[in-house]
Amino acid sequence: MVAFALALALTGSAAEGAGPMPDPGTLGGSPGTEGFAQVLAPREFEFPRDHGPHPEYRQEWWYVTGNLDTNTGQRFGFELTFFRFALAPGLATARDSDSRWRTRQIYMAHFAITDVSRKQFRFTQKLSRAAVGLAGAQALPLRVWLDDWSLGTVSAADDAHWSLRAAQNGYELILDAKALLPPVLNGDRGLSRKSNEPGSASYYYSIPRVAVSGRLVREGQPLDVHGLAWVDREWGSGTLGKSEQGWDWFALQLADGSALMFYALRNHDGGRDPNSAGTWVNASGQSRALSSDEVKIDVVQYWTNPRGDRYPSRWHLRVPALGIDVDVRPVLANQELTTLARYWEGAVDVTGADGDPRRGGRGYVELVGYAAQ
Repeated sequence: MVAFALALALTGSAAEGAGPMPDPGTLGGSPGTEGFAQVLAPREFEFPRDHGPHPEYRQEWWYVTGNLDTNTGQRFGFELTFFRFALAPGLATARDSDSRWRTRQIYMAHFAITDVSRKQFRFTQKLSRAAVGLAGAQALPLRVWLDDWSLGTVSAADDAHWSLRAAQNGYELILDAKALLPPVLNGDRGLSRKSNEPGSASYYYSIPRVAVSGRLVREGQPLDVHGLAWVDREWGSGTLGKSEQGWDWFALQLADGSALMFYALRNHDGGRDPNSAGTWVNASGQSRALSSDEVKIDVVQYWTNPRGDRYPSRWHLRVPALGIDVDVRPVLANQELTTLARYWEGAVDVTGADGDPRRGGRGYVELVGYAAQ
């Protein structure tokens, strides 16, 4: 969901916090949403095609997070996200320019590693235009890339097996992935409303349990790793509502094989927007939508970054209807990405509120709207 904040920064449609606009002479386009397809009603999803790009919409993202272990007991968290942003409706054509560099699509990617044993958090960002092969996305088979970072399925006929690759200073990650559950549609049959304003919505599905294995190279030393990841996909053309400031997003994989996703949308006055929602998925893949009223979240602890921005840093989360009563705690307090949009995205541990580890698990949390941009 951080793409909503990044879209505002990239297109300049927000009066505050907008990042520098790319050169309109080579990227083209109006910053508004006019001319883009809008998310107004539920649609039929088609897999594996919907794993691929939807260029008629202004923005979308492919998002993978996970927790990894080595055979020697070392633990890592990772995030790899690809964002696509359209700066104008339609595709660039020869009539627009004779330059092969011309495009109306730009891509951004974030790669982060949480090295738990060393208490280190490292991240990097890449940004490129979708021209001359620098970045792009295709559907069958799925391939999303930016420079030498990539995410995709192994074949057009097999959308259960994925691969991903990314590298930054000191860390390189190469993983094979297998979806343990089919895609789960969030919201109203995949339509996820972010506010009551028309078009303030996205099409949203998750693959909440993905087995991953491969190699993490740390400072030149290869480590065999394995673990569990989460895949999120969203696309649309809108933004948050005018009264909304950000969100707290939870993706928790519990020890009993179930999974819980919930996003709490925050208004400028600190209250929760009633469009906050989530999905619970049992071990066999059956899902249940969750309304805002069904999920109770109390912040237990905070962390303040060096700039003075304060983030929640521990939560008591309850879903009484499902018997969920857990404590969620980051494995490291500082997992903040100071990219084009500042946000916190990190690995967390989940324990039963009564301390019973059998009620626990692992996951990821994303916090947006707490830091001054």
